[in-house]
Amino acid sequence: MKKLITGITLTFALAFMLPQAGSANVGINEKFGLPIVVYGGNLSDAEKESVAKELDVAGEAEVEEIEVTGQDLITYIKDGDSRARMYSSAKITRKDAGAGLVIEIVTPDNITQVTNEMYANAMLTAGIEDATVEVAAPKPVTGHSALVGIYKAYEVNGEQLDPERTDVANDELAVATEIADSGVEDAKVSELLTEIKKQIAEQDPATKEEVQKIVEEQLTKLQIELSPEDRQLLIDLMDRIRKLDIDFSKWSTQLEDLSKTIEDKIGTVVNDEGFWQSVKNFFNKLIDGIRGLVS
Repeated sequence: MKKLITGITLTFALAFMLPQAGSANVGINEKFGLPIVVYGGNLSDAEKESVAKELDVAGEAEVEEIEVTGQDLITYIKDGDSRARMYSSAKITRKDAGAGLVIEIVTPDNITQVTNEMYANAMLTAGIEDATVEVAAPKPVTGHSALVGIYKAYEVNGEQLDPERTDVANDELAVATEIADSGVEDAKVSELLTEIKKQIAEQDPATKEEVQKIVEEQLTKLQIELSPEDRQLLIDLMDRIRKLDIDFSKWSTQLEDLSKTIEDKIGTVVNDEGFWQSVKNFFNKLIDGIRGLVS
């Protein structure tokens, strides 16, 4: 379903898209440095060339190119496996404060689990804001390694990311894809995560019990049914987010804009349950076929 929705909607934009996005190349940004292209470390030479084309590397005045490997996983993720295979790649262009995040999966057929909104939510949790991020892969992969590559790009650019936040962000991506795999529509998963975060920002819960109440309220409001196991995963995740060193008041605008984007996307979906079930069945089979791949 994600691929079809991506194909019939405009490029996802979180917060305020720059009015000159897509305009002529203005050369090297001397304030933020070069765009950084992060290639999955397990790409072959031919695959790397294909990804570079998809990310329009040649169209940039100049870029910095690096690789993300399984070794980087253990830097940003507590239980990361250094033997993981890394294929999904990204180009990151930093923007001025207030520009927000613009996320585009340029090879939607090859990023099988992670959506634009899932990336955006996880990046906000990790502390990444104000950038244009394009994601690509040369073959079907889940898309998780692109997030680790984005972390690495920011540190190469001189940013210091909180390892606790990057670990929680990875956990968030895992929970989001787990819930989506259980049968909840991708857009509804992103809506659920965003609405819970908005309530955490507004209510400032002090205990896990208060977080659980917020989660339960949003599940009821959005009419989402989860297994007891997935429900507990979500509560545990949101309690971890509550404990992070985050100024939640600064999230309000970005979460509100993300919420509006998701609502607009849900509004474009054709209200035909039989049609969407056939689409979901197709992609469930595709995901089952590649579930053994770690990316």
